[in-house]
Amino acid sequence: MAKGAKEEKKNKKHYEVDEGYPYQKGPISTKDYERELARLQIELVKLQGWIKEKGLRVVVIFEGRDAAGKGGVIKRITETLNPRIVRVVALPVPTEKEKTQWYYQRYVAHLPSAGEMILMDRSWYNRAGVERVMGFCTEEQVTEFFRSTPEFENMLIRSGIILIKYWFSVSDNEQERRFQGRIDDPTRRWKLSPMDLESRTRWVDYSRAKDEMFKFTDTKNSPWYVVLADDKKKARLNTISHLLSMIPYEDLTPEKLVLPPRQKDVGYVRPPITDQTFVPEVF
Repeated sequence: MAKGAKEEKKNKKHYEVDEGYPYQKGPISTKDYERELARLQIELVKLQGWIKEKGLRVVVIFEGRDAAGKGGVIKRITETLNPRIVRVVALPVPTEKEKTQWYYQRYVAHLPSAGEMILMDRSWYNRAGVERVMGFCTEEQVTEFFRSTPEFENMLIRSGIILIKYWFSVSDNEQERRFQGRIDDPTRRWKLSPMDLESRTRWVDYSRAKDEMFKFTDTKNSPWYVVLADDKKKARLNTISHLLSMIPYEDLTPEKLVLPPRQKDVGYVRPPITDQTFVPEVF
């Protein structure tokens, strides 16, 4: 290999995936991923303590194409946290009654109280995405959504809520691979709905809808943070790392506890073991 070609290969900084998404670094090994994830999850516990202690109200929105990896990131965030402090909001299809309400009304009901963080697995942005593309709302409703959403989010922020929005970007080929993986795996097939499959046939429509949504709602006060999500491991680590950087916090981890001795069972007599019904010992 010529010297110039060697230098070019040596100095190449970008690892490309489908559709040209640039990765500044190469793939991460499973060992390094697990080590970094464990470290970040410890930091998430510290952040949780800070949110509780300081009475913060945090809303984190996760949006993106189907199978973009939102659920996997949310699962890793909540894995070691207290569900009474950090909870997931994943609303079903609106009821007939909810369809007659102010559009944001059913989401407002799930906003956090002091000392809570909610992770929204899809949000009010359904209107600008699936509802628009699938024809579940009118163009007038979409126009009103684009007009109202920046004002609505500014109101949340002025009220003291910390609002963070993530868009998970996945390429056409990677989405197809993940869809096929779900089809082939009976334990994950439930993740695919007829709506998900229909979204494959409307890839370009979703792209146009996302672009227009960003045009109106990627604001200085409430920006979208795009996560390159073709590499699941990197998407998880990058998102958690970024989330931690968005909320200044201190380590309030309690001092290590000392386990007290068990109470002595003076005078206590257990009932006969035959009085209890046990789970069959299959294994």
